[in-house]
Amino acid sequence: MADLSDLLVSKVRVKMLELFFEKPSEMFYVREITRLVKEEINAVRRELDRMLECGLLKSEQRSNRLYYFLNKRYLYFQELQRIVIKTTGIGKKIRKYRRKLGNVNYVVFTGAFINQEKLNKDELDILVVGEIVLPELESLIKGEEKAFGREINYAVLEGEEFEFRKARRDPFIMEVMYGARVMIIGDELEFCHRELPTM
Repeated sequence: MADLSDLLVSKVRVKMLELFFEKPSEMFYVREITRLVKEEINAVRRELDRMLECGLLKSEQRSNRLYYFLNKRYLYFQELQRIVIKTTGIGKKIRKYRRKLGNVNYVVFTGAFINQEKLNKDELDILVVGEIVLPELESLIKGEEKAFGREINYAVLEGEEFEFRKARRDPFIMEVMYGARVMIIGDELEFCHRELPTM
């Protein structure tokens, strides 16, 4: 299966990218990063210097500590974010266990979920479209909620219902379709435009 390490030589950099993008609004100091990624402090410092130099990270002094955080204006921020989301955490698990989940047409993570900036607790995190084996999906999501630290709100629609609601410009579907999102499974153009082929 495709992985972030396929594109990057440094395993320390891979771990650090995962850490920063899994918590995109958080700040970390060197020893904290070292502990969380379980790597040598010198290797972590080296990668931090590279990430600062290319503009992916910014730093800020607070009392006696230097904190590092993602620069959301970095040229390739969204592209990197999509790669990390697809290759780590629940995105990776959904892709890995796709066959067990049934006939999956689309899995979409909403902007609120990927940026961890939910305005209210009922906001949708994940939309799943297809003929889904619900107990398998529930088990996968429950397991991930512990690691994620909160409940994950998801909706499951059959392909026909999704297409019907899309054709009627249902506000729920339009919000997912035209909001910030990451497509974990499925084709972007098909999701927004074409109807699913009938069986």
